[in-house]
This record gives sequence, structure tokens and C-alpha cells, in this order.
Amino acid sequence: MKFDTIPAQPSIRADRFELRPIRRSDAGLIALYTADKRVAEATRSIPHPLPPGATEAYIDRVTAEDRAEDVWVLDGSAHGSAEVLGMIGLRKMDRGQSEIGYWIAPAFWNTGFASEAVRALVEANPQGARTLFAEVFQDNPVSARVLTNCGFEYLGDAESYSVARDARVPTWTYLRKLG
Repeated sequence: MKFDTIPAQPSIRADRFELRPIRRSDAGLIALYTADKRVAEATRSIPHPLPPGATEAYIDRVTAEDRAEDVWVLDGSAHGSAEVLGMIGLRKMDRGQSEIGYWIAPAFWNTGFASEAVRALVEANPQGARTLFAEVFQDNPVSARVLTNCGFEYLGDAESYSVARDARVPTWTYLRKLG
């Protein structure tokens, strides 16, 4: 299914970092963090082990003009923190819907960065979505708490394929109606 091109991404301010569009110079830290098995296995699409060139190919895909997803880096450098704390993205769907996904580097787990990033992105609503969806693996209740703390409501159980696990994994699906 092909969607309209997403316009240029805005930067979005949060209290302790800025959500900014991904840059090629982020590749080293992104590769370092996503090569961690714990990060990869918490996502659907990050492979483990991380193959050479995967991060650069990902950056090419999410910065292309005809992309179907906007991706932001949680950049804490202006606040005395790391330049890459994690990433958050919105995948455009049809009928005014978008799907949110995120990961935080393990060194920054349990800091509230994920909740802050989700709140900032929901408030900014840069794709003008009427409904946001999110899916978390059932063995990741911390991520589910992030969503419920940000006003997402449980929708149901499903399963999704995880590249890193090479298996279908039970998920919880959440939604948040906007406007």
C-alpha cells in the first residue's frame, strides 16, 4: 500500500531532550545501541546480530522523500546528556492513523525518557493523526506502562514477527484517539 509522501519533519521539544530528525552522523551510536540483543528483541524489525550496513540502510530508508515513516532521535546534547538516547517513530497508516514505535538505549532505561518522548510526540501530532496505535511484546510490560501512562488504551492481544527472535511473539495493542 502506497501513501502520500510525508512532509519535512519538525523538531519537537521535550523537557530533557529534543526529538529531531535522524542524521547520518547518528549511525555509530544507533548501531551500538541496536546491536544490543535486549534492544533488538524488544522490536519487530531490528535484526540480531546486527549485520554490517544495516544501520546505514535504515537511515537511507527513513530519510527518503517517499518514506512511510518519520523517525526522531532523542537528542539530549543540549541538556548535558548523550546525543542519542533512543529513537521514536511514526508510521503513517490510512484513514488518519499512525503507528508509534520507540526504543531507548539500555544505559537510559528507567529514566522516564520513553514516556517523555511519547508524550511530546502525541502532543505535537506531526502527522495530524486522528488515532495512534502502538504494539508491545507481552514480555515487555515496562513499554506497556509507558503507553498507558501516556493515555493509550488497551485494544487487544495479537502477535507479531520479531526479526531478532526469528519468531512470532504475543503482543498487546494500544490506541490513543486524538482531537
